[in-house]
Order: sequence, then structure tokens, then C-alpha cells
Amino acid sequence: MTLVTTPEHFPEDHGPTAVTIGKFDGLHFGHRQLVSRLRLEAQRHGLTPVVVTFDRHPAALFDPDRAPAPIVSVEQKLELIGRQGVDTVLLEFTRELSRMSPLEFVRDLLVGKLRMRLIVIGRDFRFGHKGSGDVDFLLEHRSTFGYEVVLVDDELSPNGRRASSTWVRECLETGDVENATEVLGRHHTLRGTVVHGAKRGRELGFPTANLCPDTLEGFIPADGVYAGWLHVGESDYPAAISVGNNPTFDGVPQKQVEAHVIDHEGLDLYGERVQVAFVRRIRGMERFDSLEALIRTMRRDVEETRSLLQQPSR
Repeated sequence: MTLVTTPEHFPEDHGPTAVTIGKFDGLHFGHRQLVSRLRLEAQRHGLTPVVVTFDRHPAALFDPDRAPAPIVSVEQKLELIGRQGVDTVLLEFTRELSRMSPLEFVRDLLVGKLRMRLIVIGRDFRFGHKGSGDVDFLLEHRSTFGYEVVLVDDELSPNGRRASSTWVRECLETGDVENATEVLGRHHTLRGTVVHGAKRGRELGFPTANLCPDTLEGFIPADGVYAGWLHVGESDYPAAISVGNNPTFDGVPQKQVEAHVIDHEGLDLYGERVQVAFVRRIRGMERFDSLEALIRTMRRDVEETRSLLQQPSR
């Protein structure tokens, strides 16, 4: 069950619950460790596991020009959390919510509305007005409100860095989708609707599925050509994915995302809602002096994609 609500609209009969709270942007492997521990503790105590998250980063409300771009859309985030076998409460992050004191947040929302009996959090967890609530606050008030606190240590990578959404964004901003995959625990994906483009790819012998920019969900990685997959319905297709404005041609929109599905000529994807998953960056975006040079490079892109995805040559 997924609840998309504001605190005053919480159902009265929900709970008792085990809760974890966070932005969970991208649901990286550190987030999933937290949710996994939540499921375990909920099962152990006979509680309903609930993830409480938010519809935006706080900076998107108070300083939108400096707010980090989300790794996934709200819809993608709900789907990712839902696959973990927990309930989800999505809170609209409003000025009113931001002004709740730690005491109000715990007493009125977590305990009063969700009937929380246990909370699973990381040691650096902050909440309430201006982040004034912390682990010490939760420990101090646990007997008053009748809940347990379970602390989970950060999940560290082999190089000792803590998993974070910031790290994922850094990887995607440079096109390092392989390291993004390591932090996320899955390939980074974009989702969008396929629309008609300028058909230049078809004219060059490499037809592409063009994702409408207005429908794109997810953080768009750095310009370049990537080996990856296109998912539509229940089918997965190997694809060479281009991100950028294609400087060889004039008038191409910035950050155009298009995917050439390999060895599936005649596949009609117009109007379909598809996902593209990024496996490895093959090269950056380049300007070519001739169409012949562009075509030669595109052929190499396709062959390298085949090799990376371990697809047989045709």
C-alpha cells in the first residue's frame, strides 16, 4: 500500500508501525540497507514496516535555484520503495511541515498518526524545524512515547566512502554510470515517451527512439554515447544511447536522449513509455566534419555496445 498524503489526512487505523524516514532519492544501496533492517525489525516485533519520505528536497522549496536535481522522479521513487515490500507514506514538503518542531513531528505525526512503536535510522539522522531533531532527541523521548530506536551504521564502499545521493549525482554529472551503478546497486534509468524526431538517425542507417524531453523522469547523465538497455513492457533490448545536442547538426535540442535499439529493425516504439538503462559510457559527444566520419563512429559505437552487453554480432 502506498499513501500519498499530508499529515492531517493520515488514516486513523494505520499501525502499529516500524518506521524509517528520509528523502531516499535514488534508493541507493545505503538506503536499501536501512529498509532491509526496517523489514527485519518489523517482522521481529509484529509491526507494519513504513517508509516515510518526501515529495521534494527541502531546498526545492526554500532555494530552488540551488536545489540538487533529483536522481529519480517521485513516481520512480515510490516504485523503487514499493519493491522493497514496505508501505510508503509520501509527505508533501511544505512550509507548514518544515516548521514542525521535533516534538510535534514525533508526537503528532509518527506516534499520533502512524502509531509508531519502533524507528530505524542512521546515526546522522536530522528532522524537524531546521534539522533541530536528532538521534539524541529520539532516544530521550522513547520512554515517553513508547517506541524503540534502532541505529544503523552507514554502508561504506570498498574505498570507505559513505553511500549518498550526492555521490550518485557526481557520477552521473561526469558520465561515470558504472560507479553510479555500484552506489545504486542497479543501472541508472531514465523514463520517457517515444516521439517522432528529425529522423536523421534513420537516414543514416541508425534509427533511434527519441524520448520527449517534457516527459523525461530521472537525472540525465553527461553528454555522450552509452551502452545500455531499452525496456518497454516486458521486453528488454540492447541499445546505444545518445545524450546531448549532437553538435554535427544544427538546431538539435540540448540534452536530447535517444536510443538506437540494436538488431531489432522495424520495432515501432512511437507513443510507448520506455525506460533506458545506462551500463557504460562509450565516448563523449563529438562534432564530425563529415557524415561519413559520423557513420563510421556510430558503427563502432554499436559494435562496442554489442561487446559490452555480450550480444552476438550480426
